[in-house]
Amino acid sequence: MSEITLRQAAERYLSSSDQRGEGARSAVEAFVRWCGADTPLSRLTPQDVARYVEELGSSHEARRRAEELRAFLSQLRQWRLIDQSLAQHVRLPRSRAPRQLASNDLPPIEMTAEGYAALQQELEALKAQRPLIAEEIRRAALDKDFRENAPLQAAREKQSHLETRIRELESMLRRAVIVDDRGDGQRVQLGSTVEVRNLNTGATARYTIVGPAEADAKAGKISSASPVGRALLDRREGDEVEVEVPAGPLRLRIERIE
Repeated sequence: MSEITLRQAAERYLSSSDQRGEGARSAVEAFVRWCGADTPLSRLTPQDVARYVEELGSSHEARRRAEELRAFLSQLRQWRLIDQSLAQHVRLPRSRAPRQLASNDLPPIEMTAEGYAALQQELEALKAQRPLIAEEIRRAALDKDFRENAPLQAAREKQSHLETRIRELESMLRRAVIVDDRGDGQRVQLGSTVEVRNLNTGATARYTIVGPAEADAKAGKISSASPVGRALLDRREGDEVEVEVPAGPLRLRIERIE
């Protein structure tokens, strides 16, 4: 098998089609960061995939990310970059449909004030798309041959994805608990920006620790629930931590906390 890295595979996948949106990018990049960007594809195992998906949870957002990950792994298999079907190990527990939980039955979601504002902006932007998609559906429906009306089907799928995401955002905002991200700069906490040195390679990186709903690998925002995020929380400058990733133990030293 080729020693192509997970980072290289992700870049090829995300640039292979202009149909891959920000949802696909954030989901794939989160998986890459969790596994380790320089991990060779040949070292990915079904256990790695299953453990990552387990940590995602079973929310609507987790399911969306899992679907994007499944598509990514399926494409790698089609390209013959991996020799086993890792996509089949992307399994989330089935939701218990008969009883819908009220929002006050669900756990609170910690996030920064900045993350809360970003979710509000995304929600407003999505709601603004409703009339545009409704118009797309109306125009596509003018073609009476519904059996082969691809534009109508595409517009309805877009509407379904839009409404699903709107419901997810509304639920997250209702359950949000704003955490004071100012801190004292002495310990790593939610909202802290941390400069760390990889003691294996000597390279440095900057991470901002955020709640799971705010994680954005492209922007250097890592979830407090991720292996690296969990290891860094409540640590001080000069502390060293070790994180298990598929490529092997990752040793980090905290150089600075902002």
